[in-house]
Amino acid sequence: MTQGAKRALAHYHRIVIKIGSALLVDRGNGLKRDWLTRLCDDIAALKEKGVEVLVVSSGAVALGRTVLHTHPGALKLEEAQAAAAVGQIGLAGAWTEALKAHGILAGQILLTLQNTEERRQYLNARATIRQLLKAGAVPIVNENDTIATSEIRYGDNDRLAARVATMIGADLLILLSDIDGLYSAPPHLDPNAKFLAEIPVITPEIEAMAGGAASELSRGGMHTKIEAGKIATTAGCAMIIASGKIDHPLRAVEDGARHSMFHASHMPVNARKTWIAGQLLPAGTIHIDDGAVAALKRGNSLLPAGVSAVDGHFSRGDTVAIVNRFGGEIARGLSGYDSDEARSIAGQKTGGIEAILGYPARAAMVHRDDLVMTLHETAGNKDGTHA
Repeated sequence: MTQGAKRALAHYHRIVIKIGSALLVDRGNGLKRDWLTRLCDDIAALKEKGVEVLVVSSGAVALGRTVLHTHPGALKLEEAQAAAAVGQIGLAGAWTEALKAHGILAGQILLTLQNTEERRQYLNARATIRQLLKAGAVPIVNENDTIATSEIRYGDNDRLAARVATMIGADLLILLSDIDGLYSAPPHLDPNAKFLAEIPVITPEIEAMAGGAASELSRGGMHTKIEAGKIATTAGCAMIIASGKIDHPLRAVEDGARHSMFHASHMPVNARKTWIAGQLLPAGTIHIDDGAVAALKRGNSLLPAGVSAVDGHFSRGDTVAIVNRFGGEIARGLSGYDSDEARSIAGQKTGGIEAILGYPARAAMVHRDDLVMTLHETAGNKDGTHA
């Protein structure tokens, strides 16, 4: 095992681990259960140290191919979807069994591109995953290959893993692969390829180092890993590329097995807040009282109790302008409610919302993670204007 820097994974709060198809499935023998068992040993060890873990697991199509005895090479869309339908059952069962040995629950999440790109579905998926993590479960995420078409799909789980990592606010993404990190050129083609242990920022030169897909069981290659790195690091999530071709691959990273570390952006929050504040046209307006204004300035979420009025027609997840009692905009954010719901619960205490809506509701009208202060009130400008 080539040595690298030791990495204390227990220092991270929430880790997303992506598993490549070739690591989980052997083309001739099917699922690699022993390897999966040892990986789950590593996951259990992290959870015992208080780390929340989410897995993005490839392998449904590859596993289904071994069961259906499909022909070698690329599959037609309907063939791949049929293989995924068969393989996904076995894959979910294997994860459930391996984690259950440690007393850990597994929860299956199947996503399509639309689920993460359409804001309302994104929020629903995020809420579900967060609830699973809160319950102490390990969410097992995969692309829903049984219904995704070639036009609307990720096509690889590297970028899906990065999207999921940013969705749930993970601080580390680990891509386990059949290669131990990033090289200046494909090492199997260039014996002089240089290994890169630390990548402070992804430059055009780094992107140019990416190669192609490694095998018929994997749609991803180094190119998709670099794309994943751009998604993750921009959002403040560090990323590791490490080999999964060994037993206990997470423990190996901690013990100093060679890997490439992509550093997180130093200003991830600003980038996200700028996106919310400047790139989306508000679909409506939420008027708040002075107490709510003070709460937002302290970094809190906007609760229904502080809302005095709601204007416009918008859906949950749409951008809304948040204004003070003088009509001056002080913030923008993504609404946690449809406009009709928001109007019905405006001014209400959290404990009374369920009785009004008829279902258990979210505490925040706009969660602080989805909110950015846009203007700061200046003394003397009571009308909401600014000098």
